[in-house]
Amino acid sequence: MTETDRRGVIAALAVGGVAGIAAPGAAARGIVLPFGNGARSLIACPQKRPLIRLTERPPQLETPLGVFTEGPITPNDAFFVRYHLSDLPLDIDPARFRLTLGGHVERPLSLSLADLKRDFPVQEVVAVNQCSGNSRGFSDPRVGGGQLGHGAMGNARWTGVPLRALLDRAGVRAGARQVTFNGLDNPPVEGVPDFIKALDIDHAGDGEVMLAWGMNGADLPFLNGYPLRLVVPGHYGTYWIKHLNEINVVDAAYDGYWMKTAYRIPDNDCACVPPGTKPEKTRPIGRLNVRSFLTSHADGARVKAGRRELVSGIAFDGGSGIAQVALSTDGGRQWRAAALGQDLGRYSFRPWSLPVALDRGAHRILVRATGRNGETQPMEQRWQPAGYMRNQVEAVEVIAQ
Repeated sequence: MTETDRRGVIAALAVGGVAGIAAPGAAARGIVLPFGNGARSLIACPQKRPLIRLTERPPQLETPLGVFTEGPITPNDAFFVRYHLSDLPLDIDPARFRLTLGGHVERPLSLSLADLKRDFPVQEVVAVNQCSGNSRGFSDPRVGGGQLGHGAMGNARWTGVPLRALLDRAGVRAGARQVTFNGLDNPPVEGVPDFIKALDIDHAGDGEVMLAWGMNGADLPFLNGYPLRLVVPGHYGTYWIKHLNEINVVDAAYDGYWMKTAYRIPDNDCACVPPGTKPEKTRPIGRLNVRSFLTSHADGARVKAGRRELVSGIAFDGGSGIAQVALSTDGGRQWRAAALGQDLGRYSFRPWSLPVALDRGAHRILVRATGRNGETQPMEQRWQPAGYMRNQVEAVEVIAQ
């Protein structure tokens, strides 16, 4: 992010949130997602192409599904935006920015961006960031929360420093249980809990969790966490704290609202309950489950009957890697294996493709992924009252004529 870009984003946000930073006329464009209450505006913000607006304060912008046909890496200007708190940090000065690391350590740290880039090993990983509520709008029966389509996800090459290097420099004391993370975005009013998340100490120090300043070879866009964000490969985006400026090692399980109450799932094998019921016991949401999407054709697309048509999309999971993607053009009676594309790592989107020839009429095309750990997408939804972790086999209707 250049200084001009940074000042432009800050000025626009200060005027009027997402609505205030929309490009002239952009809000007049729209899209209709295939579920109730799915009519949305497309708006273009600084550093972003037109994205689907869910809310303005705080900003929540969803990526149109067609973007994922451009390749396995999601461009920075198309990457989704999700905030919980509306008091955004509009006065970030990269020269004065400091990251602090304290708590249950021998040597508390206060580091500048220059310190992070100069004094620690640089690390890169290609990893999917997916909102816990991605696809929530398709829940049946419907649930509360942001009614998202399939675009609250993205895949990027993240550059930064492994958190383990900072923990080693600080000297974690015996008895440490968790590490907490806080960013520069703040609650809008007193009484709203600050957005603080926690990871178990072994996970935090596994060498893969990292503090990223770079995204696809550039600075992080402001709305994706500039100048520093936490990257937790294989885990839902709720842990990927933006504008990260405070890390604390604690000697007890952190019991703040966003860990103890929010972002929790049924504590059972399927993380699900019968529709309309509540779980007896919950646990914090964690690793991504296996998913796949057909992105080359929108629902209702028309193709030439009898002609070979290349159908393609993406698949990913929580880090085992994709072993297979299968396609059915007859509603699930028969399945064919698709060809897998470029492998950018076990946390990345994996492209897939398969040429098909369809007889005249409507065809319900299903896509199903299997991870290297053997996990396969279920045919039916695994419902839960928060609408998290949807990963059922998705269908796209294509009409051959």
